[in-house]
Parts: sequence; structure tokens; C-alpha cells
Amino acid sequence: MQSLHFDADTLSSKTMSAEAAAALIPAGTHVGMSGFTGAGYPKLVPQALADRIKKLHAAGEDFRIGLWTGASTASELDGVLAEADGISMRLPYQSDPTVRKQINAGQMQYTDIHLSHVAQLAWFGFLGKLDVAVVEVAGVLPDGRLIPSTSIGNNKTWLQLADKIILEVNSLQNPGLEGMHDIYYGTRIPPQRQPIPLLHAGDRIGQPYLEVDWSKVVAVVKTHQPDRNSAFAAPDENSQRIANHIIEFLSQEVALGHLPKELLPLQSGVGNIANAVLSGLNAGPFENMTSYTEVLQDGMLEMLKSGKLSMASATALSFSPDALKEFNDNIDFYSKRIVLRPQEMSNHPELVRRLGVIAMNAMIEADIYGNVNSTHIMGTSVMNGIGGSGDFARNAYLSFFMTPSTAKDGSISCIVPMVSHVDHTEHDVEIIVTEQGLADLRGLSPTQRARLVIEKCAHPDFRPALRDYFERALASKGGKHTPHLLTEALSWHSRFVETGSMLETQDQPEARRA
Repeated sequence: MQSLHFDADTLSSKTMSAEAAAALIPAGTHVGMSGFTGAGYPKLVPQALADRIKKLHAAGEDFRIGLWTGASTASELDGVLAEADGISMRLPYQSDPTVRKQINAGQMQYTDIHLSHVAQLAWFGFLGKLDVAVVEVAGVLPDGRLIPSTSIGNNKTWLQLADKIILEVNSLQNPGLEGMHDIYYGTRIPPQRQPIPLLHAGDRIGQPYLEVDWSKVVAVVKTHQPDRNSAFAAPDENSQRIANHIIEFLSQEVALGHLPKELLPLQSGVGNIANAVLSGLNAGPFENMTSYTEVLQDGMLEMLKSGKLSMASATALSFSPDALKEFNDNIDFYSKRIVLRPQEMSNHPELVRRLGVIAMNAMIEADIYGNVNSTHIMGTSVMNGIGGSGDFARNAYLSFFMTPSTAKDGSISCIVPMVSHVDHTEHDVEIIVTEQGLADLRGLSPTQRARLVIEKCAHPDFRPALRDYFERALASKGGKHTPHLLTEALSWHSRFVETGSMLETQDQPEARRA
């Protein structure tokens, strides 16, 4: 299918500098930019826009935009716009320190959204009008179709809905990316929706290219800039222990007949624990595994290279510098084994449920009943956002949440009486894992879950206090189904805010019981 309103002269007639393109973005608009976990984001236009905003602010003019993306981007986008005080509203996910600081200071509004929901909310009109799209692509075909970059995210939706489109054509992206993408144009708004015809992780149900109406394209900017690539830290001892617990559990599930010997499609969050689990799986007993996830990072690339993983589906490539070199040097090999999809497909609950995905995601804290907080520090300060963890957790065949048992050099317990913020309720959390052990919560009542989480997952320094809290709550006049002491349920967090530690001093237990 050819993109609309494109001929041989269109590309050259719309090509301009980043500064000229940035001048076409009005104040107060909603701007959808590409980018997902530091991959495939525009590099030059956001920086030119930030420079323009600084000059306007210095002249006494107010200029801010609402910024929509696929997920987190990089300092060249989120960072520079935040430093220019140019973002009024951010969605759906972020990880930039300046953005985080402004959100928690109340200087920037932030809407944290399940990543699979963003495109449909935009199509429903619930987010307001999308005025401008700024999208990085790897190239433009002679018929006007676009070769996607290292992430797809919400790009299909941004290009379809935006009134104005600015394209950054990045010549540094590997030409071998062409053909690796699968863009599905069959989604509809209710009541016209139909089942998505994807039955296996590696299925292709769309086309390799993005379509665009060139009458809406107001600027094309040529770039030659790399994605943000950060090296991952080597897995520490705690991460390795968490990985070992999960691999042992999966082996038991295979032995019980709950899983096939090649497992089911894997979904893994981003970070050192996730990479430790993937490294463990790469050295483990399972063969011919597949992946249906949102971000492909170093661990899965190693599994593809070794042959342990036969196929990986994602919406973005987020590699360290060494892994990126491996990918680029052997892209012909990897292009046959990787499919990149829009995030409305990579995270779609219908597909996660159908494929029977094994979901493994990080958390900040869990409480003794299995509720999980994956976004907020001490209940009030947002860290990054829920990302895709909720898309997978509720719909997965198995849903793991992982964390070290303590944080801040042991002053914080990541297993608490009651979480200070709930992202995933006890109904969506099946398995909690720390370096201390693994708690399989499937089919258990709240009191059964509490005892198991305390004994298996809590750090020994906090385990006695958790036992004490639970037994006193159980013996109190309140209900016995999910027993809590409401005057103490969040006291651990209050203690940390006041003293810098959740650990009790010698006189605190007596004062508490007085």
C-alpha cells in the first residue's frame, strides 16, 4: 500500500533544519513523539524546540507542550524539554531524572497509563486532540512508506491521528532493520472490533512499513544520531539468587506438567534483575524458548545468539553498547528471529492471554497479602510509572514480581504490612520473589499468603516484626479474612520518613503497644 500524497519531489520540498521544524510546533499543543525505552526517539527536533522555548521564556513568553510518547525516551528529548520548563503534561511513562523531579515537585502534570491503553485512549478521544507528531524513522521508500526505527511504540497511532507530522530520518540506523517490523492496521474502535489474528509469538499479521499521509507532513529533518545506549551492571548476588529461585520454580512446573518443556512465551521487564533471570535461563535446561515482550534487551539477545531462544517479539530494542554492536554486526541473523510491533500489539491483553505469557516484572514493594507497588516511593513520589507490567500481570499464564528484600542499605524492607501505593492488587499477583525465596500465592487465602510471603520473601532483619504485626492483627477485634491494624499498617513508611529507617528502635515496640 502506497502512502498518500507522495511523489518524487515531496521529500526534498519538505526537508529543513531541526530549528525550522521546531518553529512549526505551537505552544499549548499535544505533541506525540516516538521513543520507547531509549530507542527510536527523535534526536534533533526536541533539542531545537527546547532551545526555542528557553529563548521565549527569557523574553517573557509562556510556552509549554503536552508530551506523549511510547514509553521512556532519553535526555535529548525528555531531559532537554524538562530543563527548558517546556512540558506541561507528560504521559504515559518516563524515567528522566529532571522530569521525575518536576513531577514530584508539582511543576509538571503526569498521567501514568498502562502502555497497551495509550493508543486506544487516543483513538477514543479521551486524551484530547493530538496536534503534532514527531517521529523518527530509519528511511523513506520511493512510494512514501516509512521504514520504522529501533522502536515502534505508538508511532502508527501518532501518524494517523496528528494534524501535523514532523519526520526525523535517521541515517545512522542500520538498513538491516527494514523488514523486521510488523505493523498491524486491523484495529478498530468498538463496536467494530474483531479478534486479532495472532496465534504464535513469531506470527506476522501486518506489514513491515508505516503508512503516512504526506499532506500532513510539514517537515523532514535528516539526522545521523545514535540511540541512548547504557551498559547494564553485572548481576549482583541478590539478582542471581532471584534468578535461581525463578528457574528452579519453572523447572518444577515443567515436571508437574503445568508448562511445556520449552516453556511459554517469556515477558521480561527492564533492568539488572531481569537480565540476571534471562542469563540464568540461557544457561538453564530449557530449549527452543520464545518471547513475547515489550523491550528486547541484552539478556534476550544472548539467548537468541545461543539458540536457547528461537524467536522474540517486542516493540523496542534497548541494548547496551556491546550488545548493539553484536546486533548490528549480525543483523541478518537477528532479523530472521526478531519481530517489532506497535505497543498496542506487544502489550495487548488479548494476545498476552491467548499466548499464555510468563510475565516477570520488577516492583518497589509488596505487602504480606500480595499487593504490589511498582511506581511510588513512600506512597507519594513517583519513580517511573507502571509501564507494561499491568498489561502482562493480569493476563499472564504466570505472573512474577521480583525485588531484593531490602533497599537503601537495609533501611527499607521491600516486604511491608501494607503497600503505600497499589499498582497490582493481590488478584493479579501470583508469585513474589526476593533473594530470600519464592512465594507461590496461587489459590491461597489472604492469611495463607501472608504467612508464606513473610517466611519466604522477607529479610531476616524484618521478619520478626512482620510476624508480630500479622499475629496481632489476626488477634485484634477486626475481621479475620485480611487482618490489618489500621493505626500501624503504614507505620513502617512513616518511620522511614521520620527516621531514615523502617527498623524499629528498642523502645518503639513497647511504645507501639502502649
